[in-house]
Amino acid sequence: MRHTRFSRRQIVTAGAAFGAGLLAAPAVRAQSLEKLTYLFPAPPVLPAFGPIRLAQGRGYFKEAGFDVDFVVGRGGVDVAKQVGAGNAPLGGIVADAPIMVRGNGVPVKMVCLFGGRGFMQLVVREDSGIEKPADLKGKTISTMSYQDTTFYALLGLMASAGLTQNDVDVQQVGPTGVWQFVAEGKAQGMAGVPDWIPPITATGVKVRVIPTEQYFPHMGQAIAASDDMIKQKPDMIRKFVHASLRGMKDIMDNPDKTAEEFVTIVPEWKGKEAGVKFAFNMYAKDVYPGQKVLGEVDPERLSKLQDFYLAKGFIQKKTPVSELYTNEFVK
Repeated sequence: MRHTRFSRRQIVTAGAAFGAGLLAAPAVRAQSLEKLTYLFPAPPVLPAFGPIRLAQGRGYFKEAGFDVDFVVGRGGVDVAKQVGAGNAPLGGIVADAPIMVRGNGVPVKMVCLFGGRGFMQLVVREDSGIEKPADLKGKTISTMSYQDTTFYALLGLMASAGLTQNDVDVQQVGPTGVWQFVAEGKAQGMAGVPDWIPPITATGVKVRVIPTEQYFPHMGQAIAASDDMIKQKPDMIRKFVHASLRGMKDIMDNPDKTAEEFVTIVPEWKGKEAGVKFAFNMYAKDVYPGQKVLGEVDPERLSKLQDFYLAKGFIQKKTPVSELYTNEFVK
């Protein structure tokens, strides 16, 4: 398996890419903070990355002793491979990534899970006539990619109603087309995430959200670390995880206030604050709840998800569930 090391030119610093709000001040540099690279699966401007961006913007990483640089990978599975290869100490994934790569010899685990519910939401036009998974038969549904977690969750949602991909016209149309197809009426719905709903409603199209949580046990975003990093730097992982979970808890406690702050940290959203507020409220209500301890992985839910992936042929063999995650850093 080929892995590519990232050059310094690929480091995406807050000052260069996402506004001066995250730029390290001279006083911060004087504290001899530990340099730490975090690998995102996509450019970290989306509200989906709110916990990490808030932890950075509110100084939680600094308090934990870190000077964090952001690097952008090519999706969650790529991040898992890069982290497993030691090319980054920590990275953002969706919880199914270890299921996908661990069986192929990539030594990576989840060390924190952002929420106890599913990440993907089935978002349909109100005029589509879709009210439950069984109603998807014969409809056109957009997805970002056939290799994306949201697509796998869509298949699980369809399977809950006895449907296969032959029953539904699923179109892979990229990260922008996935919501544009719904807004333009080219698709009756999408396998989406909260971030993609405001662009649709901004066009005047009314939508209905059908949480996959009710039908299929898929999971949310997570932080990944390699087996070696877990052995070598457990204190570093624990501090980073706790700082990140503070960001998630802030969103859960006050999604509107943290949305406004997110816009100051990620100025690309200036003038579109309502969209961030919508997404943060949805994460706070529909994605982040459901954990007895914030950040913990439910092994029973993870096991059911792996069983589905095996049944669908996404993986060729099961991995012991205990090798896919650890909850030692969230406590």
